[in-house]
Amino acid sequence: MRYYIISGEASGDLHGSNLMKGIKQVDNQAEFRFWGGDLMAAEAPGLVRHYNETNFMGFAEVVANLRKVKANLEFCKRDIQQWEADVVILIDYPGFNLRIAEFAKSKDMLVYYYISPKIWAWKESRIKKIKAYVDRMFVIFPFEVDYFKQHNYPVIFAGNPTIDAIEEILHQDDDFASFIRRNNLDNKPVVALMPGSRKQEVDRHMEIMLRVHKHFPDYQFVIAAAPSLPPAYYEKFTRYEKVHMIYGNSYEVLKYAKAALVTSGTATLETALFRVPQVVCYKTSPLSFLIAKAFVKIKWISLVNLIMNREVVKELIQRDMSESRLVQELNALLHNTDSRSQMLLEYDALKEHLGGSGASERVAREMHLKLLSDLASIREG
Repeated sequence: MRYYIISGEASGDLHGSNLMKGIKQVDNQAEFRFWGGDLMAAEAPGLVRHYNETNFMGFAEVVANLRKVKANLEFCKRDIQQWEADVVILIDYPGFNLRIAEFAKSKDMLVYYYISPKIWAWKESRIKKIKAYVDRMFVIFPFEVDYFKQHNYPVIFAGNPTIDAIEEILHQDDDFASFIRRNNLDNKPVVALMPGSRKQEVDRHMEIMLRVHKHFPDYQFVIAAAPSLPPAYYEKFTRYEKVHMIYGNSYEVLKYAKAALVTSGTATLETALFRVPQVVCYKTSPLSFLIAKAFVKIKWISLVNLIMNREVVKELIQRDMSESRLVQELNALLHNTDSRSQMLLEYDALKEHLGGSGASERVAREMHLKLLSDLASIREG
């Protein structure tokens, strides 16, 4: 069968590549055409656009590139129609993908969505478009099943693919000695700094995170620099003594970290699945914080706490994100055996709650079965 897949960022490329790998196991006739990145391209020929050409983050950047965004949309619509896919599979990236979903349905194509837009946090109005234009939704968090049920929209949960991506890294034949040699690091335990992927995020979080390092002279602090920003941007932060940077490979940093300071987002879940004790940090402008409080409808900002529906990791938000609080919480995770052990036990429960390993293969099998059924119904109808 023919699968047209659209992802628009690095995480979508990762999960898209694992999905393609799973689909090939259940459909040996699978053909792909896709928007993604290097990882998806490694799985099969058919790359249309690399996410480096299409991923515009933030309102200002989208406005500045509006003509390019519209051109990409129009090109994608033409390409989908010409290729005549059996199914269009959309991976997160809602600003672009929900527009494509509307177009595809107008042409009577099957539309599947993998990794739902986070409408349970904000922009809940998108549920109307999802119900109207998406035939099947495959979610990656168990609480999303109940959320969509409240909206009378059944979804499929087969586990979380982040587990598979991380286990692949953990099983690689490598050790700490080669890690520090390869990255020119010191022979000291690592504290990972994960300040976010957008310039405003990094600017707000990094200075406070870096003040902590002088309180822990027996550790080296390593910035997991996001590939969405140029390496030169991070140079101003590495002037701090004993602060290092590894660019575009946060998983390698987490694999060898003893603890981490992490900005809210997917990174909190990734850190937990690497079994790295963490403190979650988030700070924004007072106005943005007030707006977020008005529109964001969730109790926690970290995925770890959201999934477990309780405080597993400490969240330091706005004024609570201070040097003294960060030192206090990090000290507990590094030196208090009980605090560290309790968090690691909670991480194990989290992984079990997410369905364990093999999610990419399970969702591919579910997707293939549903596709066979849906295509049969279309032919009969």
